[in-house]
Amino acid sequence: MKEELARYPTAVVISSNVVRGSVGNRAVTLSLELLGVPVWAVPTIVLAWHPGISRSTRIVAPDDDFSSLMADLARAPWLPKVGGLISGYLGSAEQARGIAHLVGAMKAQNPEAIYVCDPVIGDLEGIYVPEETAVAIRDRLLPLADYATPNRFELAWLADRTLETQAELIEAARALPCRNTLVTSAPGHAPTHLGNLLISANRSLLCEHPAIAHPPKGPGDVTGAVFLGQLLQGASAEEALSRATSSVYEAVASSAARGSDELMLETDQAAILCPRIRFGVTSI
Repeated sequence: MKEELARYPTAVVISSNVVRGSVGNRAVTLSLELLGVPVWAVPTIVLAWHPGISRSTRIVAPDDDFSSLMADLARAPWLPKVGGLISGYLGSAEQARGIAHLVGAMKAQNPEAIYVCDPVIGDLEGIYVPEETAVAIRDRLLPLADYATPNRFELAWLADRTLETQAELIEAARALPCRNTLVTSAPGHAPTHLGNLLISANRSLLCEHPAIAHPPKGPGDVTGAVFLGQLLQGASAEEALSRATSSVYEAVASSAARGSDELMLETDQAAILCPRIRFGVTSI
């Protein structure tokens, strides 16, 4: 039994908790747990709903308390079992310091552990975090990341320029301080397609799919979660890219067909576990 448990590395998830919707911790934790990955879930903030919908009350732990919690996890006796950490929406700029401390402790215990930084800054409708928080993510967390998962708007903000083409996205991603970048909502080869573009120093891989009209909130959170979950279970980056794209496309299409403005992961668990359609990966 102990050998069986050792095969399943734990993931730490640090992001927002929303009362309504499947974004942030709710989406990432559920997706990872469906894939069989144990999760330590840390809320950075409690919100009524996705901040891109409208403003709502923000409940944020004092920065000193959050830092103390990160320090507790950094010295936890179970830390060697942690194989990955994914950070998302931050409640304050100072939280980046505590997360960076925990990432360093995780890497010290397990140099092969994977840090995924989702630089949650905004979307095509604009920035929805304070600029100082966005700067903290850029300066403190991105340099530590094995994978960053910005959407096209966030990558443009990080690059401080407009990005329209695949070539421009690739150039901007390679200028970031992280090792690899997974750009969501990237343009596909066909004008009616979007895709996820995985960029490293020496290759760029695209997994594209038909665009879905009026998609619900939260696809980026689930993309990062499924991608990390697949890596933790031994998949190659190319395999993880295909699986994450396929799972999220199926979940988004199903939710959109129901007219939902939120992902309905509670009824679309099969999309996470075993998507019916698998999209291929092409090299650019």
